[in-house]
Amino acid sequence: MIPARYSASRFPGKLMQDLGGKSVIVRTYEATVATNLFDDVFVVTDSKIIYDEIVSHGGKAIMSNKEHECGSDRIAEAVEHLDIDIVINVQGDEPFTEKESLKKLIEVFKDDHDKQIDLASLMVNITDWDEISNPNTVKVIVDKNNFALYFSRSPIPFPRDKNVGVKYFKHKGVYAFRKEAILDFYRLPMLKLEASEKIECIRYLEYGKRIKMVETDVQGVEIDTPEDLERAKKLWK
Repeated sequence: MIPARYSASRFPGKLMQDLGGKSVIVRTYEATVATNLFDDVFVVTDSKIIYDEIVSHGGKAIMSNKEHECGSDRIAEAVEHLDIDIVINVQGDEPFTEKESLKKLIEVFKDDHDKQIDLASLMVNITDWDEISNPNTVKVIVDKNNFALYFSRSPIPFPRDKNVGVKYFKHKGVYAFRKEAILDFYRLPMLKLEASEKIECIRYLEYGKRIKMVETDVQGVEIDTPEDLERAKKLWK
């Protein structure tokens, strides 16, 4: 499932911007389909512009019936009555979505025979302090088994002792959910930590869900700003 809304606070209409002759959302959809990992791929949107864009390129799209504050809610509405076990959330602004990272997420559930994992997500090691300090970069800290302890826009952990060699991880907003977990998310109200940080996956932690983090080396390009789009165009070439 690829949640996609037309409006975006930092870059309105970004998903319809041109990237090598096709829109960003079409590039993302095609890259996701090309992994051949999924039984089906849908764009889930509240925008007729985006819906028509996907359908006109031979893709599959679902129109949301309700207003939603986040992508997880949008996906939950779409999958509520579908006969599925695992749902993968690919962000609509990541046209360089690649197979290996998504495959790692799926493998998490194949190995989870006792169903101890509610959802899995990706993280990538970052070393540039400007990126670590940037509130637009969501950081995650994990336990020794790579289960998420917390997500924040602040640098976590705080480097009071810089000699311990702690690693910093950026959270990549690609998720794999058990269907029950995303429906629980949809039905449960937002609590204070999520409201403060504006990071939706904190809701899972606040309600005791277990998030398995999977490390990847692929940074990718998330198109949040016009500058990101220019970087994406250069990379596409």
